[in-house]
Amino acid sequence: MNRQLQPALTAFALGLIGLGVLALIYGDFALVWQPVPMSLPSRSAFAYGSGLLMLFGGIGLLFRVSSTWSARILFPYLFLWMLLKVPALLVAPKLEAVWLGFGEIAVLFAAGWIVFATFAEVSSASILSFLSGEKGTRMAAILFGISLIPIGLSHIFYTKQTVDLIPTWIPSRTALAYLTGVGQIICGAAVLFSIVPCVAAAVEAGMVSLFAMFVWLPAILASPKTRLPWTAFFITWFFASSAWVVSRGISSDVEANNIGKNKRR
Repeated sequence: MNRQLQPALTAFALGLIGLGVLALIYGDFALVWQPVPMSLPSRSAFAYGSGLLMLFGGIGLLFRVSSTWSARILFPYLFLWMLLKVPALLVAPKLEAVWLGFGEIAVLFAAGWIVFATFAEVSSASILSFLSGEKGTRMAAILFGISLIPIGLSHIFYTKQTVDLIPTWIPSRTALAYLTGVGQIICGAAVLFSIVPCVAAAVEAGMVSLFAMFVWLPAILASPKTRLPWTAFFITWFFASSAWVVSRGISSDVEANNIGKNKRR
């Protein structure tokens, strides 16, 4: 396995496992992050199936013998998860909140794409070969960069809601809400235009990790039997580890290009 990617991949897998366990406990999807219609026939059965897929898909990523198949299975799963956000974009394309929702899941898919591009071992003769390797990693990084921009804008459009999530003991919460929003926009643009993209994605991972530790972990400790804090914590963990996967994936891509250039010399 790619050693640079392995720690980030482990965190990514643990996020999947955590969400899978929650789905099996509650027999439901990850609240607003998986907006599956309530009218769907056998909805609970699909929720349990989704939970099992995340659980065993995450476990599979932790071992060399199963990582290839896990990457192949999780790629279309995360793509379908992202597609669940598309109807809202079509209904209310001028509403920033729906772009926020799409962007959050697109970040997860971008990381899953890099995992697929790195570990799925797609044959050059396959019709999916253009999604793998260095080309797939670059396309996933572009999607990641674009997706961060509406997420950052949400801090500006919905400042009050962002401030309300910041612990009251932290000073200058409004300024912090704006600062983190602008920071996410800058990180997205940096990845999109390849301006220290590894650093930008790593900074995004760090910011979101702090959000998980200072917002959702205290919420879990305050109300350990409540479902929302647990779900939000694992989604945030998954998001942060996804940004870390993108950072390491880009770094590996750059390193591979440099090695290739040196060999040609």
